[in-house]
Amino acid sequence: MPAPDTACLNLRWASALLAGLGAGGVRTLVLSPGSRSTPVVIAGQRAPDFELIPILDERSAAFFALGAARVAQRPVALLATSGSAPAHWYPAVVEASESGVPLVLLSADRPPTLRGFGANQTIDQTRLFGTFTREAHDPGPPRAGVAALAAIAALGRRATAVAAGPRPGPVQINLPFDEPLVPTADCADHLPAAVTTSAAPQGWPDPAALNASLAPLTAPPGRGLVVVGPGLFRADFAAALRDAARRLALPVLADPLSGLRFGAAADTVISHYDTLLRNTDAARALRPDWVLRIGGAPVSKVLGQWLAGLPALLVDPAGGWRDPEHCVLRRLVAEPAAVCAALTPGTAPDPDWAARWRRADACIGGLMQAQLDASPWCEAHLVRALMRRIPAGEALLGANSLPIRQLDTWSGTRTAPLRLHGNRGASGIDGQLSTLAGLNHAAIGDACSPCWALLGDLSAVHDLSGWLLTAHLRRPVVVINNGGGRIFDYLPQRGLPELARLWRTPVAPDFARLAATFGLVHRRITGAEQFEAALDAAGTGEAMAPACRPLLEVSIDADASRDFHRRCWDAAAAATL
Repeated sequence: MPAPDTACLNLRWASALLAGLGAGGVRTLVLSPGSRSTPVVIAGQRAPDFELIPILDERSAAFFALGAARVAQRPVALLATSGSAPAHWYPAVVEASESGVPLVLLSADRPPTLRGFGANQTIDQTRLFGTFTREAHDPGPPRAGVAALAAIAALGRRATAVAAGPRPGPVQINLPFDEPLVPTADCADHLPAAVTTSAAPQGWPDPAALNASLAPLTAPPGRGLVVVGPGLFRADFAAALRDAARRLALPVLADPLSGLRFGAAADTVISHYDTLLRNTDAARALRPDWVLRIGGAPVSKVLGQWLAGLPALLVDPAGGWRDPEHCVLRRLVAEPAAVCAALTPGTAPDPDWAARWRRADACIGGLMQAQLDASPWCEAHLVRALMRRIPAGEALLGANSLPIRQLDTWSGTRTAPLRLHGNRGASGIDGQLSTLAGLNHAAIGDACSPCWALLGDLSAVHDLSGWLLTAHLRRPVVVINNGGGRIFDYLPQRGLPELARLWRTPVAPDFARLAATFGLVHRRITGAEQFEAALDAAGTGEAMAPACRPLLEVSIDADASRDFHRRCWDAAAAATL
């Protein structure tokens, strides 16, 4: 029997893998150009249910895939050639792991016989991402036969199931291919058919089991508190939490990345806690007896420090242990909406407890607004304007490090739905524009909300490759130009010698030239009226022409902004609430 043609064998193997990935719900393959990955690219071209998106820079491609998977809430596949290429995925893989975003990492490789012998573009790619993948597989070179193809297809189904499972995150499949990589014969007759079924949903404990788990925390007398951090929650979570909060008179402190500040549950949540808890008397008077923690660690450092020492129950459907204060007495692996439905009071709720929180929140909100009305133009005005102007149902990406903190402090609440995105798993400033492009991309058969962006000057230039993806943008990109990493103006490093050169690291980019190079319309903003006018000129319709995509560079006096924030916080600390 003649040996199978290697190129056709490679293609059949890759097609079977993609069939398995398709069965698990993958529809998008983000790839960077290379030779060794050719069999997978050709297989993707022949798979009608797959969308192929080529992106030159692997790091940019990985963050694009991260954004696309986050908004689709299903796995996206990522492909690169052998050698150092997949290593450029590392920052995005870390973020996906820490924030629970499903990715399938397809790292093409040279045959195992070449590893360790100095062959060109050959490194040890097995378990390249260490503990940041949920699983890592190296199935070896392609093999002939029905059983072998069934095995690689099953690996594709397994990878998607694990990536999108109870603990979502990245899964790596390392794919060694021998040459030749391009078929010279017609291999079509032997390619497996595409499969389009989707993964089954995960189940959760029943209400009785949940109630039994909650009883040890909620049964004793005492006042409780709910803190909801960043997370991708089911659509029914907001209503379930709102009902539980009213039923049990529980205050709800909602991080902006929880999604709860904007929409139907907005009237339930406390949003000014970062400023409120700077008031020592209020922080002491409002301290609860126990805390129900849902989602990741909040953006606010002030809140995190205040939570230290409070007994907590952590609800995490992914089974993580996100407890930087080390106060969790019990972790519950369950869907948050089911936990909210199962909550029952151990004693009669005290309606004044939640009311006291609401009064304090309203009082501090009024104080902050009065301070803002008397302040020169700064980030706070910009955030308030964005919250008024972004249409209902659209989205906003808040970059690290200062923009997301400004959003936390000043976004407040609104009844119109808004999805706020942020890469807070590892909180890096890298890949922001690439993530934004992915968030704005709708895969085959999908729809996603147009996504705006609020970036810092450093995060905007840190991801220069992301500027190549501006064709995917559908809404304005707002860049705060305040002279570098001004987050350090609020940290102890402020007093160190050479603060500007070694920590702020201002880069002074010419954003007008950058915008022109990459097809964006640049506008420089120095005040509130200009900003409102620029938003009016940008428009928000779906028909926004590519030539009209705006880059709004907002110049901020960082020293004046810091002085304003200090005055505001000092006024809050001295207030009688």
